[in-house]
Amino acid sequence: MWNLKLPLLAATLVSVFFAQTVSAQSISRRQNLTNREILSSPQTIPVTNTTRKIRQLSELESVSTSAQTLLVQSPTPTSEIVQVTQVKANPTEKGVEVILQTTKGQQLQVINRSVGNSFIADVPNTQLRLPSGEAFIFRSAKPIAGITEITVSNFDANTIRVTVIGERSVPTVELSDSPDEGLIFSVPSTASRAQNPTPPAPETQQTQPEQPTAQDNQPIELVVTGEQDTGYNAPDASTATKTDTPLRDIPASIQVIPQEVIRDQGAISVREAVRNVSGVTYASSFGNRRESFTVRGFGAETFLNGFRGEDFTRTQEESANIDRIEILKGPASILYGRVDPSGIINLVTKKPLFDPFYELNFTAGSYSFYRPTLDFAGPLNDEKTLAYRLNIAYEDAGSFRDRVQTERFFFAPSFTYQLGKNTSLNLDVSYLRDARPIDRGLVVLSDNKVPNIPIGRYLGDPTKQEQFTQTLAALYLDHRFNSNLSLKSVFRYTASTESGSGATLQIFDDTEDDRTFGLGDSIGNQYYETYSWQNDLTAKIKTGAIQHTLLLGLELTREKSFFSGTSRSAGFIDVFNPSYNFTFGEFDPLRTSNDVTETFGIYLQDQITLLNNLKLLLGGRFDTYNYESTTNDVANPPDNADAFTPRVGIVYQPIQEVSLYTSYSQSFTPNNGRSISNQPFDPQQGTGYEVGVKTELLNSRLSSTLAYYDTTLKNVLTDDLDNPGYSLQVGEQRSRGVEFDIAGEILPGWKVIASYANTNAEITKDNTFAIGNRLNNVPRNSGSLWTTYTLQTGSLKGLGFGFGAFFVGERAGDLANSFVVPGYTRLDAALYYQKDNLRIGLNFKNLSDIRYFEGSNGRTEVIPGAPFIVQGTISYSF
Repeated sequence: MWNLKLPLLAATLVSVFFAQTVSAQSISRRQNLTNREILSSPQTIPVTNTTRKIRQLSELESVSTSAQTLLVQSPTPTSEIVQVTQVKANPTEKGVEVILQTTKGQQLQVINRSVGNSFIADVPNTQLRLPSGEAFIFRSAKPIAGITEITVSNFDANTIRVTVIGERSVPTVELSDSPDEGLIFSVPSTASRAQNPTPPAPETQQTQPEQPTAQDNQPIELVVTGEQDTGYNAPDASTATKTDTPLRDIPASIQVIPQEVIRDQGAISVREAVRNVSGVTYASSFGNRRESFTVRGFGAETFLNGFRGEDFTRTQEESANIDRIEILKGPASILYGRVDPSGIINLVTKKPLFDPFYELNFTAGSYSFYRPTLDFAGPLNDEKTLAYRLNIAYEDAGSFRDRVQTERFFFAPSFTYQLGKNTSLNLDVSYLRDARPIDRGLVVLSDNKVPNIPIGRYLGDPTKQEQFTQTLAALYLDHRFNSNLSLKSVFRYTASTESGSGATLQIFDDTEDDRTFGLGDSIGNQYYETYSWQNDLTAKIKTGAIQHTLLLGLELTREKSFFSGTSRSAGFIDVFNPSYNFTFGEFDPLRTSNDVTETFGIYLQDQITLLNNLKLLLGGRFDTYNYESTTNDVANPPDNADAFTPRVGIVYQPIQEVSLYTSYSQSFTPNNGRSISNQPFDPQQGTGYEVGVKTELLNSRLSSTLAYYDTTLKNVLTDDLDNPGYSLQVGEQRSRGVEFDIAGEILPGWKVIASYANTNAEITKDNTFAIGNRLNNVPRNSGSLWTTYTLQTGSLKGLGFGFGAFFVGERAGDLANSFVVPGYTRLDAALYYQKDNLRIGLNFKNLSDIRYFEGSNGRTEVIPGAPFIVQGTISYSF
């Protein structure tokens, strides 16, 4: 049964309906939206009514056009192709203006016409190109009243096409140019004309937009969809607030790893991507199953589109449909429920596109690594109300680990259906099949060091593989009641299995020769199933001069798991001279377990704009948790818990480019253990304090975050020394540190992402381990630097180079600090070339071929890093 209170649920539903009565109010200032800020999923951007005045046509020397005149001008022949490197969509008091940003706007002429309800303008001798040389498409769906869509795209190799589609008639479009900005297309809203129609203007007369009426003073909602193409510097992320808030306005450290960084580094796994962020460390692979990480000293859970991984993620995450990775640091239970105080790692997937996009990709590398992928997207009907995205990947790979072979297949279609102007449905489906042996790495000897043996030596039986399957389906409903009130409701179902057998290494305490270790063989079947339902109601209101963005959320989850398995002895293995002729004993009795976890959470968040440069964040969440299990058909005592977690933060911006912030937040995680009195324990409680400064440099091309934090985790379980097998709740751990992240573009073509962290994570209370012991897998110092440069001109335009250095200091291998995992510095490089739709890249990883270890899970599982490898990728899009 769901552990819910009917009155509480009823009150929530009443709140949802009551929120619909919120009146439309003006919305806070928003910076210009550039092509580097196009978001991968629909979102509403607040717009002000205070923008610069557009010059009138009579004041221009260059040719001006409107859809009413249907005047065709012939372009002046020229051999120079003008590069448009950005497209801006600026709100105005009358509507919206679309700027093709170039310093040569006065040289351009326009050929325009109307087709049906569409205004079409072709700009010859131009091309849309990012500073890196890549083509892009700008698209704005339903930006203002009366306009269905605005698109800017490359019509052919020498022409940019601007299309403005009206809902009922040809839109009025006013053309101007500016030496500072470029070519400007101004599109007024038709809201006022719908109420007070005027006679159509003669065809030879330029139609000027009417002055806005009172209705025009309502907030204009600019909705932009498409692929997020931010370079290395992402200005927005939804993970921190579940609203589309600029990073500079969030009182927390949140870092984004965009798609371009993932592509340039040739990152196939999540572990390769997150190393670019300060304070994030790869910890363990759970025997080559999946990846786990620490953030700010504590374990961090991986989320997918805002949903926890739970036990659904049984093997390594697939990256084929990942658009970007957002890492929120610090206690985050206010929005995500039961999580450690480290924060979360949120993987954001690619979304359907309403413009055709096709990309084929093939990667091959050292140790027989082969990986073809496919990424197709586009509309499914002529009305462009139904769109799709399809990502497919196949991987067949060897390894530097002896005789280790892996194989996986991934299939992920997604669909978006526009039910109406304000309502959309999105369906995400994915299926992953994966096969790999259990690989626990190397061991530690009595001298507390890893033996001097080849890092590729496999201490088990690699012929025995685990089989994994993962299936996901998520249905998203987005509805805008009006410009100030919206609802997002998501239902997700997941199912995963793990089965097979593998010889897994186990160390014997009575090993005499310090080289022979015992093996255990296990056979089992595991099944996991989850149901999750999230609801977020967002309202924008104004109380006097103070603006509010309210978020009311409700979340329900139900998780089921089943395990059936047994184990046996598999003999011994000599780590210096291994023999793979195993001697198996008898199987132990079969063990089964069934577990059910049910949770309920309700939360309220208020983002308050006190002044244009002073913003306050307040929130709180209440959670209930119920866990029931049976072992061999015998019921265990249930665990029940509830928790309230608050969050407070403030941002002050003394100048536009600088944000000073401070925050206080809490987290909770249930404790699964038993005291001698057979009573459940209170949840672990994390408390975090943070202060920091964020900057936007070089006209917002480069951004940085410097933060200091102090996080404490209380109610940690420790062993009850007087009653073996039972626990006491007397432990405490603390992590304090300084972090710095910077990312963006220094000069055209020169990009960088870098980080540094100093982390002091230690045990502060315990009755088993010494006070002051370092938390395992947490380096005191770590840092990263990755930079690329792409030639912008000349015959070699599109040729790029990349170099990276990744430093991880020494780490404690376990809480007892019985051994240390050595630190390392790994060097990587990249060489790539892009011309039109073809891109070829080479990635060189671990250039100096150092011997290093990525992490550990105790003395019998130290994970070696890969030696020098080369990886080549060829991509073609059309």
